[in-house]
Formats: sequence, structure tokens, C-alpha cells
Amino acid sequence: MKRFTCDELVEVITAYLEDALDQTARDGVQAHLACCEGCERYVEQLRTTISVLGDPPPEKLQADVYDRLMSAFREGQRS
Repeated sequence: MKRFTCDELVEVITAYLEDALDQTARDGVQAHLACCEGCERYVEQLRTTISVLGDPPPEKLQADVYDRLMSAFREGQRS
């Protein structure tokens, strides 16, 4: 299993979230997330962003969506 660094994880996180990694790489990402609180928080923030924006995201965010997104990021950084 590949052991990812934080920088490497950032490079593959989109593929991970889109389930586009092979199983070996996916296992490596999950192993890293299990022992790196900062990267785990980063991935949760990305998931929150995807959830708030929808898939695919709109061209321009409405003011209330932008405010909710920023609020979610602030809350994520505090935990």
C-alpha cells in the first residue's frame, strides 16, 4: 500500500472523492486520513462544500449559499 504524504493527498483528493482511484491508492488515502487529523478535516470540509454547492456546482453562488459555505468552513476550522 502506498503511504501518502499530506501534499500527495491533496493532489489525489478529487479523484478519491469521485471514487476514481484504484483500490491500492484508495487504501493509502484512507490510511493517511485515519492518522492525520488535519487532512481528515480538509476532506470533511471538501465534502461539506460539495454538499452545500451540489454536483455540479452553479456558475455563481447566491449570497445565502456563499454565507452558509463560509460559515461551514469556519465551524470546521474550530473543531
